[in-house]
Amino acid sequence: MSAPKEATRHARAPLAVADFDHVEFYVGNAKQAAHFYRTAFGFDMVAYRGPETGVHDCVSYALQHGTIRVVVTGALTPDHPVAGHVRRHGDGVQAVAFRTPDVVGDFTRAVERGATAHRAPETLRDDHGIAHIAEIAAYGDTIHRFVGRDDYTGPFLPGFAPRLVKAPHTGFLHRIDHVVANVGWHQMETWVKFYEDIFGFFQFRHFDEKDISTEYTALRSKVMASPNLAIKLPINEPAEGKKRSQIEEYVDFYGSPGVQHIAIATPDIIGAVSRLRANGVELQTVPATYYDTIPERVGNIEEDLAVLRELNILIDRDDQGYLLQIFTKPVQDRPTVFFEIIQRRGSESFGKGNFKALFEAIERDQAARGTL
Repeated sequence: MSAPKEATRHARAPLAVADFDHVEFYVGNAKQAAHFYRTAFGFDMVAYRGPETGVHDCVSYALQHGTIRVVVTGALTPDHPVAGHVRRHGDGVQAVAFRTPDVVGDFTRAVERGATAHRAPETLRDDHGIAHIAEIAAYGDTIHRFVGRDDYTGPFLPGFAPRLVKAPHTGFLHRIDHVVANVGWHQMETWVKFYEDIFGFFQFRHFDEKDISTEYTALRSKVMASPNLAIKLPINEPAEGKKRSQIEEYVDFYGSPGVQHIAIATPDIIGAVSRLRANGVELQTVPATYYDTIPERVGNIEEDLAVLRELNILIDRDDQGYLLQIFTKPVQDRPTVFFEIIQRRGSESFGKGNFKALFEAIERDQAARGTL
């Protein structure tokens, strides 16, 4: 992959982080959340931590689909930090973890550059080897976790016992493509600077009100990326509009900035979306007229447009190729976190041509909730 022409690399030496490692949700009922991700999204349960493994105040289930790792953690006591997180935010992402060959070095450099330490480096051991972990604070109550697992062969991390429960259907999702943060009014540049100064990331893309707006609402977004482009972190903030934007609604319901959505790449979006629909996952829809201009706007594509129309899959093209994408509805009671399913056919962008259709679909949901 190559960086776009608009990208300007920051002078700060980048950390050694190489890719996403996992995403951890704090949830009200971890057992039920694990079941949901297994049956709806095709994640195998691979490991467990709880009273049976010597942890008596919380439980965690580690899930995997392709190279995507998701952990769901729930509290067993009312005064546990997980319970407090769920009370404030509902079910939500607490940790976005990055794999690195140098946990201690990345943590040390991050703190020296101004990051707030959340968990000092630790070495974890069990019969499967050793792993290293450390954490720093990010936006809201979200943390970034550094994970070193080069010398570990277990199913997740030390402290977790293997517990394999296969999904009924799996193999249709591949890897985390990007993780999107929603922040409050005029906070985007603060977090852009955070990823420049702390991580040595660079600005990969940016979008303003002219790119992301409807009749009623608008937002701004900048995408920060690691030098190898494996980690992409869009940051959204509200912009002036006639009504309350989806970013404002998110921050109001979540109670702070946080992870808005996780984009998951698939090699076959038609097969993936067909499976998700069969599994009962609620997906956003767009008017049928959206597809009338696809031949002129996007040009030739390999997929059958009639099938994409039937599945409500969106299409967009840039100078490197095209992409296909679809978004779920929120996956918990509060209208906060959702997922994106994306297939890239050369394009490294984020579906700029689809923004209006997507945000109008989200606005229809906001209007139904009475929050637009």
